[in-house]
Order: sequence, then C-alpha cells, then structure tokens
Amino acid sequence: MPKNKKQKKESSSSDSDDGPVDRNPPPEKKAKISTKTDDKEPTWVLQGKKLVKVREFKGKVYVDIREFYEKNGELLPGKKGISLQPDQWRKLLSLGDEINETISSMC
Repeated sequence: MPKNKKQKKESSSSDSDDGPVDRNPPPEKKAKISTKTDDKEPTWVLQGKKLVKVREFKGKVYVDIREFYEKNGELLPGKKGISLQPDQWRKLLSLGDEINETISSMC
C-alpha cells in the first residue's frame, strides 16, 4: 500500500512550490470614477493621488490635473501638475482622437 501512495505523490502535476492556487480570487475593486471633496470642487481620481479637479482660483475656473500629497490626514495639491483654463481644456479634448491615434501607432 505505501507504494501506491508514493506513486500518487510522484504523479502530481504541480510544477511550482508557490502553494495552492486560489480558484476563487476576490473580485477586483473598481476604481472610483468620481468623488467630491466638497460642494465646490468636483474631483475625479486618475490613479492613486493623481486627481482632476474643477476649481475656482482668484475668480477664474480651472481644470486642475495634479498629484496630491497627504499632510496631517489632509490631501494637499503638490507642485506636479497643470491647471488649464476652460478654453485650453476644450482644446485638449478636441485633440483626443489625434493623440489616441498617435499613441496607438507607437505602442
């Protein structure tokens, strides 16, 4: 009988020592598409702490694409980013198809 057990072990099809494979992995979390930090600043999360905000500064509206950092539990805007006036934002959007085609041709 011990011979049969040994044969079963040898016939194992496992090629790695990574341990058991989880056949039912947890569902992937969907990225947040839209959140609001408060009523004045609609915010969209690009990735991690990279956010897009529509904000008002000195009486003018801007689309702010920026990397934020955390200080004392509060997210603050960092230096890395750009603020676009509405006409610049619309121009960027109008270039979207052309930019996507260029990206596709390079990848």
